[in-house]
Amino acid sequence: MDKPKITQAMIDAYDEYTHLTLDRRDFMRKLQLLAGSAGAAAAIAPLIGASAAQAEIIAPDDDRLETATTTYRGAPGEISAYIAAPKDRPGKLPTVIVIHENRGLNDHIRDVTRRMALEGFLAIAPDLLSPSGGTPANEDQAREDISKLDQPMTTSNLMAAMAFLKTHPRSTGAIGAVGFCWGGKQVNLLAAAAPELKAAVAYYGAQQPPVEDVPKIKAALLLHYAGLDDRINKGIDAFKQALDADKKDFQIFIYDGVNHAFNNDTSAARYDKKAADLAWSRTVEFLKQKLV
Repeated sequence: MDKPKITQAMIDAYDEYTHLTLDRRDFMRKLQLLAGSAGAAAAIAPLIGASAAQAEIIAPDDDRLETATTTYRGAPGEISAYIAAPKDRPGKLPTVIVIHENRGLNDHIRDVTRRMALEGFLAIAPDLLSPSGGTPANEDQAREDISKLDQPMTTSNLMAAMAFLKTHPRSTGAIGAVGFCWGGKQVNLLAAAAPELKAAVAYYGAQQPPVEDVPKIKAALLLHYAGLDDRINKGIDAFKQALDADKKDFQIFIYDGVNHAFNNDTSAARYDKKAADLAWSRTVEFLKQKLV
């Protein structure tokens, strides 16, 4: 059977469903209209969404890595986190906090954390849904739970991760952060809240903090955006002007012709390997330069 044709309008509808006001039923109704039939919509929906079956590039038991689930003190209680480090790099390592999308800490983000560890970092991915009981298996529930999180508490829990890493026996104390989608926004907010953060990488993250808080940012910034991501990209100009005005250390890259979440290789329709590979190479090089 031929692969279903996926249009930009279908991808935009999915973005509206996962980030704005469209619920699952209305998304499928809209997708059916765009696809021409209920059967075609049912075939297309999994291609646009994320597939847990495709979540692994680096196996969880890869013998090059040491991995574990750990906890650190946060608010209002313990925060669970996934941590990974390379076995062939004894001693202390520069450290990267990996901040998940609005789906929570899932297998894809654990996989990204392992990829980061293989680049020579101590990598940790907090489950920022820990205050509400942890990331649920159901993605719709995870998105709903994330929408209810208290933002100051979330930022506080990321700063608590930094405090935990400052004294971790494998950490040099040089800490950066990389976040995706909702996590990209959290990276930007963390950069304004934590002057000791040395490097911040945001993939298609909303431009936060407010421009008046930009002077608080001390970290070097690397900002990746998708060319077709109109919802997020409308905030780039004002953010860039504020960063320029305060003479911040930042780089902005816009990847033409690709969609929001282009780095997420579990989404067949939105993933773009060329853009993802280029952005990843820039991210790794940037973190290695800044976390010294």
